[in-house]
Amino acid sequence: MTMHKTLGMNVEAMIEDLRTLVEIESPSRDVNALTASAKAVAAVIEGRLGGQALIVESEAGPHVHWSAGGEPKVLILGHHDTVFPLGTLARRPFKVEDGRATGPGVFDMLGGLVQAVHGVAALDDRSGVEILVTADEEVGSRSSRALLEERAIACGAVLVLEGAAEGGALKTGRKGCGTFRVTITGRASHAGLEPAAGVNALVEASYQVLDIAALGRPDVGTTVTPTVASAGTLDNVVPAEASVSVDVRVESADEKERIETAFAALTPHLDEARIAVRGAIRRPPMPESASAELFAVAERLLPGIEGKAVGGGSDGNFTAALGVPTLDGLGAVGGGAHADHEYLLVDAMAERANLVAGLVRTIQNA
Repeated sequence: MTMHKTLGMNVEAMIEDLRTLVEIESPSRDVNALTASAKAVAAVIEGRLGGQALIVESEAGPHVHWSAGGEPKVLILGHHDTVFPLGTLARRPFKVEDGRATGPGVFDMLGGLVQAVHGVAALDDRSGVEILVTADEEVGSRSSRALLEERAIACGAVLVLEGAAEGGALKTGRKGCGTFRVTITGRASHAGLEPAAGVNALVEASYQVLDIAALGRPDVGTTVTPTVASAGTLDNVVPAEASVSVDVRVESADEKERIETAFAALTPHLDEARIAVRGAIRRPPMPESASAELFAVAERLLPGIEGKAVGGGSDGNFTAALGVPTLDGLGAVGGGAHADHEYLLVDAMAERANLVAGLVRTIQNA
């Protein structure tokens, strides 16, 4: 595949910028680490694009916002928080070997940020371009959602630099996703002397897991997956507390409403057991219609590029739900997100940076 009107990209410079970002660890919720990471992101942006990258403080950590000025036309959206705890870098340092860059966060999604910056840097005209790099995408975007939605509406088009789908495909649709936590309260008693005097929260949790799992409808793309459970204190005590965490993915707003209503309606099977439910599907579905216009541009720029709907969520879910044209998966080509074998394909970096540049240029001239 070849890009029309390709621009020169310095891959060695991209790798050095990637090294800079990866070697400043940035686990979600660690505000001190994220503060150092935000400063590094801002320095890379300013060094390549000029101007000032603003540090936007939040309780989750600093976000970074850069604007070229002029009428806003396109928002390049990413995040600098990663899922890896401090110390991961010592065990898995950044390196480039056999055409692959490895290290915590190279694919999700520091590589995409670097490619975007270099893609924009290659343009003679950067007017109307904004870059927003948030600090809490991996943990729900609660502190950044209002800002990213505001800038998405102002710009009118969003390019999301999350890692590509399998085979380098762009992400043209995403499921809505959320987590629910179901807490069961029973009553403790001696498991040998008077088990009937207790209300067994573990038994109630078992009933609830079966009820919850039955809410899934794979035929319409809805998955409801109990993932974590805990109960009990000692092996001779009827457990008084239990909890179940549940991952939910949906493709439609109707299914979002059905699932949220069903969780609210959960009722106990055992007399005197009590149930409390927290959570929601906080990332709405990103329909493929939201990406259709921009994906058509990408196909013209890079003939043969594929688009795929995927199960994972991103901040593109929020912008698409606002009706703002959104194209996702424009970042690194590689794999292993959130895993120790995470990697980025170096040979794809220039092509992806060129794709970002071509999309920006097309949006500017629309």
